[in-house]
Amino acid sequence: MATKSSSSRNARMLLFIPAIFLVALAIVFLKSFEFGPRDVLPSALVGKPFPEFSYSELHNGQQLTRSDLIGEPRLVNVWASWCVACGVEHPILLEIATSGVSIVGLNYKDEPDTARQWLLERGNPYDFNIVDREGLLGIELGVTGAPETFVLDEHGTIVDKHVGLISEATWETFKSQYFSS
Repeated sequence: MATKSSSSRNARMLLFIPAIFLVALAIVFLKSFEFGPRDVLPSALVGKPFPEFSYSELHNGQQLTRSDLIGEPRLVNVWASWCVACGVEHPILLEIATSGVSIVGLNYKDEPDTARQWLLERGNPYDFNIVDREGLLGIELGVTGAPETFVLDEHGTIVDKHVGLISEATWETFKSQYFSS
């Protein structure tokens, strides 16, 4: 009789193994997301000029080039209307823009009409938006997805890159390193 209850207890314990495995997997998955500063994917472009390009602006169709990025330190934020994380990040970008920091959007692999509507509904923190509909500029920048943010100095040189959401902690780090007067 003791053997029977012992084996049924062992059988019940085996039922918990998949649950324990799933919890461990969830912990590993969640640990892979970091919402503060990090250097998980350093950019080979740090210290180099932003790549040359010629793409249209999202709202007025004007041709934009690398020269439009020169003149002041700024953020170049890769975003898209299909990007859920970009919607989460957006309020922080609106705050940053109200502080006087120049932010340029790189609208990545998106439909321009959908992108314009997305900004109309949520607010537009960008000085202007580069339309990278095919993702070719993103390839030159080594973009792995949206959102990603590049910090440029006043000469248009990439001085930092952040993969993922810009959090308040990330912004504070960028602000103290690149935007404090």
